Amino acid sequence: MADLPLITTDHRRARLARRHRLLPSARTDDVAATTESLAALHSADPVTPHLAVGMRMGNPSIAAVEKALYVDRSVVRHHGMRRTLWVFTPEGAVDAHASSTIRVGDKELKRHLKMLDWEPARFAASIDDVADLMGDEPISTKEVGERLPHLAERVTIGEGKSYETSISMLSWALLHAGFDGRTIRERPDTWNTSQYRWVAPWIGFPTEEGRHAGMLRRYLSSFGPATETDLAWWTGWTKTAVRKALAELEAVEVSLDEGTGWVLADDVDPVDDPDPWVAVLPGLDPTTMGWKERDWYLDPALLPRVSDRNGNLGPTIWADGRIVGGWTQRPDGEIAYELYEPVDESLLAVEIGRLRALVGETRFKHRFPSPNQRELLG
Repeated sequence: MADLPLITTDHRRARLARRHRLLPSARTDDVAATTESLAALHSADPVTPHLAVGMRMGNPSIAAVEKALYVDRSVVRHHGMRRTLWVFTPEGAVDAHASSTIRVGDKELKRHLKMLDWEPARFAASIDDVADLMGDEPISTKEVGERLPHLAERVTIGEGKSYETSISMLSWALLHAGFDGRTIRERPDTWNTSQYRWVAPWIGFPTEEGRHAGMLRRYLSSFGPATETDLAWWTGWTKTAVRKALAELEAVEVSLDEGTGWVLADDVDPVDDPDPWVAVLPGLDPTTMGWKERDWYLDPALLPRVSDRNGNLGPTIWADGRIVGGWTQRPDGEIAYELYEPVDESLLAVEIGRLRALVGETRFKHRFPSPNQRELLG
């Protein structure tokens, strides 16, 4: 058996720098292009897409991200892999919907029906009620509740059990209308909150599961090489589904310093080493969250500083393809940071300045703070 092509850790870091637009020469003000470069943007924390894109712009701008999301609609929020809320290009959202969202929605529907002890037809009617309200003009959750008061009433779950609680059916009906591709999240009051409005979809979402190869191609184009463990984790698919998509893509196996990985067939060659670089990235940034096996860019000894117990990585500082620090915004707006090893302070100062310019006077908190945040907040 012939030796597998070798992609070293240094080459992986060089790929990351160029493909994820972390080099000054790779930046663009095109929000959709940046989103495509990263396959998708995490949006469980509402500030992540704006900061992730903004720090990859030549001219950092929150307003430009807002325009792409809500005016040009060149990108869109939608649930996808692992039930996560993402920002995709419309084409990416279609691939994600078929490959992941339909299955995730079906699984969540079964879970919620069991918790409610409702007949499926009753739940389906609630989802229909919500979807039927959607039009071209965005509508707030509060307005939906006012127009559908029977859904705004709270329902008790687990009555008499230790986990007894109550929920508004409205929230679940909106969630499942989104899973079904029958509504889309629209502009909240401010970019750093998740009180979204809702609007009828302008995308033709598929109704049958598929397009696994299409979604995996997007991921490998941005994050390859990746291990089978990375692929199954990022997509949320079974390894059987991952292997089937890899075969359909005719992806090739490569040797890594850490084991073996996969790349697209035309993506084996190494890339040139970039000049020294530094990046300041938000919590849940696609680069930090792109792989399950992270030792090649994150020293395991630093994991307790920058990651919560669920593996959510907080705001980080990168240098030459590795995480070397963490940061936060203090209540007075100051950007506080800590470094775990020396970096080029002049490059770091430029990136901190770009972050300050991006957020201006806005104050924000990361929804999934890393352990280092408490100390950095002072």
